[in-house]
Amino acid sequence: MNFIARDNGFCHHPREMTRTEKLLAELIALPSVNPAFISSAETSARQARQIYGEKNVADFLASVATKSGLEIEFQKVLSGRSNLIAWLRPKNKIKQTILLAPHLDTVGADEKQFVPQRKNGRLHGRGACDTKGSVAAMLVALCELAEAQSRPLETEIIFAGLIDEENAQAGSRALVANKFKADLAIVGEPTRAQIVTAHKGSLWLKLETCGRAAHGATPHLGKNAVHEMARIVDILETDYAAQLRKRKHKLLGSGTVNVGKISGGRQPNIVPDHCEILVDRRTLPGETEAGVRREISALLKTKKLTAIISSDKSVPCLALETDFTLPLVQTFFQSVGQTKPIGVDYFCDAAVLAAGGIPSVVFGPGDIAQAHTADEWISLAELDQAKSILVRFFNSLP
Repeated sequence: MNFIARDNGFCHHPREMTRTEKLLAELIALPSVNPAFISSAETSARQARQIYGEKNVADFLASVATKSGLEIEFQKVLSGRSNLIAWLRPKNKIKQTILLAPHLDTVGADEKQFVPQRKNGRLHGRGACDTKGSVAAMLVALCELAEAQSRPLETEIIFAGLIDEENAQAGSRALVANKFKADLAIVGEPTRAQIVTAHKGSLWLKLETCGRAAHGATPHLGKNAVHEMARIVDILETDYAAQLRKRKHKLLGSGTVNVGKISGGRQPNIVPDHCEILVDRRTLPGETEAGVRREISALLKTKKLTAIISSDKSVPCLALETDFTLPLVQTFFQSVGQTKPIGVDYFCDAAVLAAGGIPSVVFGPGDIAQAHTADEWISLAELDQAKSILVRFFNSLP
């Protein structure tokens, strides 16, 4: 280990940290676990305040941005939780706006994961790649631009540190609800510093079967809802999955289905009269919840099975597909040195912003394979590469 966190300061050797690396290490040392993941075993309200929520990170980033001359605003979204907005205005009339949109929250972690560690060219710690690496790269790039003598004459660049991406995307949804507009949003997620123009949607469904209770000694007098559901689970994981594999998107492949939870019955000697499952359905562009529910119902009907189907998500999580031939997107592609668009399986804030009328792509340092893991890390070379790409992109703007 080459440094440890001490009150947001660091002991380090043998080389000096870059500005981007230092900021990322400071962010890792400021826990910002999404409050949706708070444990009932949490020991105290004081500990909860220190670990959960984005406020400490947002306040710290606001001070960093202010020192570089950026204008700051906090957009209240939920109680005690606000998006951080920092912007750089052009010298002349605004002709276009670029939005940088990483999220500030992380999933939960052991306490040791809030101590940043540098080893073998990597920085380890919760949020290193998802997405405090993007936060650091994007804000440092914008701060460097603000501090430089020259800046885009007609392009406004806005950094929005968003809350709640890991749960219900309240931050990006609030931005859209407030009629925020931009000509391009670059959403920070670990893409290995490549531009993603498409990602799958995330649909959660609850299926319920209803039976008739009876004594376990006389099961023929009842109707077993668990048995009915077992047949449905098998159909979803076999016939329905095969049906989905026949429909392919050029960047995303096929949609998927996964039965992630099942519950039913009360005790062994009672025929269960109710059973339910929770299903994760990853969707392709153009697919809707209503359409998915119809096709599942139709498939079950052919098997003489019925189930009550309802949504298990309070907000829509649609797929993303952005036209990579858009002029600003093409300019960004040139800055990266990328010629072809790519797609990813996971859902993120980009689809929310795109649904609100903002053309959106996904970009950031780090590998999604490291996100949410017990030993999350990011390549420091890739971290600085992402920052340099953004600076190059900014400098190409009018």
